[in-house]
Amino acid sequence: MSKKVVVIAAGGTGGHLFPAAAFAEEMFRRGWRIVLMTDVRGRRYAEGFPAERIEDVPAASLSANPITAVPALFKIARGIDAAKKRFTDLKPSLVAGFGGYPSFPALVAARAQHIPILIHEQNSVLGRVNRSMAGSAAIVACGFERLDRLPAKVASRKHVVGNPVRSPILAVRERPYPEAVAGGRLNLLIIGGSQGARLFGEVIPAAIAMLPPALRARLDVVHQVREEQVAQARSVYQKAKVAAEVAPFFTDMGQRLGAAHLVISRAGASSVTELQVAGRPAILVPFAAAADDHQTANAEGLTSVGAADLFTEEEFEPGALAANLERRLADPHGLAVRAAAARAAAKPEAAKTLADLAESVAV
Repeated sequence: MSKKVVVIAAGGTGGHLFPAAAFAEEMFRRGWRIVLMTDVRGRRYAEGFPAERIEDVPAASLSANPITAVPALFKIARGIDAAKKRFTDLKPSLVAGFGGYPSFPALVAARAQHIPILIHEQNSVLGRVNRSMAGSAAIVACGFERLDRLPAKVASRKHVVGNPVRSPILAVRERPYPEAVAGGRLNLLIIGGSQGARLFGEVIPAAIAMLPPALRARLDVVHQVREEQVAQARSVYQKAKVAAEVAPFFTDMGQRLGAAHLVISRAGASSVTELQVAGRPAILVPFAAAADDHQTANAEGLTSVGAADLFTEEEFEPGALAANLERRLADPHGLAVRAAAARAAAKPEAAKTLADLAESVAV
């Protein structure tokens, strides 16, 4: 008997592809063949994706500008046609969409060919593609209890499963929160999304430089910054006599997260979920320009249980951050309590739960 095929439609950013990859790993363990369908942009984030093949189809994001909208519509139509032709060969039992505009052609093609559709929304607000396809989906799975913009007619198909996370992050959950010994070293991890956050590179080194000398001397900082900010951030830390590792990207994020006593992060769905699964307290700064302000909604997954402090971008300035850091880092017991609260809010079985749902609706 030949193995069933699941086509995973996702793209745009790592925020869509990382949960899709964790789901793919689980489906592969269950004996499924995995095909990723994305576009050229999505492929940039698909290195190491656990699929037997990656199919590129044309895709585009629609805008209100007719000059760009008309060519985008033609490109999307080509993508839908390409996906239909590939489905004729692949004969998928299920198409699973993880959001991002590169997922749209595959989902529309699946609907046209009456292939069961499952969508997974990582954020607390249903994204544009998932919103448009929710009515055609057998399952609308989501990462958080809150899911704004969900059409009322499909509310009965909503399943809160959590966001599937990669194996290195799950491994952090098996390790205890690192004890912060009185007067000992304190590990501060700063991450700003796949490209780093320009605001973080400007504000955070300045804030840390304002901390009392005795506290600065105990810090071990790991800071992800944009390439063009590396030299400046290193200079600020050196002048402040702070031990800091500064780089645009860290490949061993599981190890870094496992060592952290406190994390400063954006509030993307993957970031919030990984903090929950790992059980790490945080300071969150939602990206103000995120569609539907979904990062502020995501942050509730940690702030509502007392595991994180929240700053708006307007509030996020060196003096305010320094005061917050001094208060949190001076209270090791409080950090441990917040870590436990984050851990308790997690859904570490998300990939398995989502795979169970997928198998329940596949043909």
